[in-house]
Amino acid sequence: MAKKIVAVNASPRKGWNTDILVNEAARGAAEAGAEIIHFDLYKLDKYTGCISCFGCKKEKFKGHCICRDGLTPVLDAIRESDGLIIGSPNYLGEMSAGFRALYERLIFQNLTYNKENPCCNEHPVPVLFIHTSNAPDLMYGGLVKDYKNTLSRFVGPTKTFRCGNTLQLKDYSKTDWEWSMFDPEAKQKRRETVFPKECEKAYQLGAELVNK
Repeated sequence: MAKKIVAVNASPRKGWNTDILVNEAARGAAEAGAEIIHFDLYKLDKYTGCISCFGCKKEKFKGHCICRDGLTPVLDAIRESDGLIIGSPNYLGEMSAGFRALYERLIFQNLTYNKENPCCNEHPVPVLFIHTSNAPDLMYGGLVKDYKNTLSRFVGPTKTFRCGNTLQLKDYSKTDWEWSMFDPEAKQKRRETVFPKECEKAYQLGAELVNK
């Protein structure tokens, strides 16, 4: 039976950096024999982050967020999957709001507040977490590491992939202000020379998620 891999794009920008890398990782997983279930968080019905209702702390709902909204099918699919690919851009030093909403509900449903058994997740799901940013490659390493640790603890063993110094626009000159913080030519060159290699790496990591 084919493994089921959930691929989640937590960027509102279709066809750009995060979306491309998530799709490449999903393609790698698919070509390794997996069935892919894809979600674009910014195309779902209305949803929120954790509302702190503590419904998931009742024994009969253990490990299940009881809030029913646009994230419910995503959470259900992840819970029943054999792997999770999730990618988010960096917005103002954090992940996107869509990512944070899913992350809160994904983690909190498995958190027990019990010293002996702090996590009630009985089905660890391997995770590939992709982080993109227009900042330099080495920035946000600590932030990504923190997410990796928490995902590993409450969802499943997590690998991370960082892609920095990304191209944000096809043509920086066609805006109403000067983007003097960036070198558009350098950004474009990196997009043409480095980004394809990062796509290859994402593809490889997606395949590895299946072949574990």
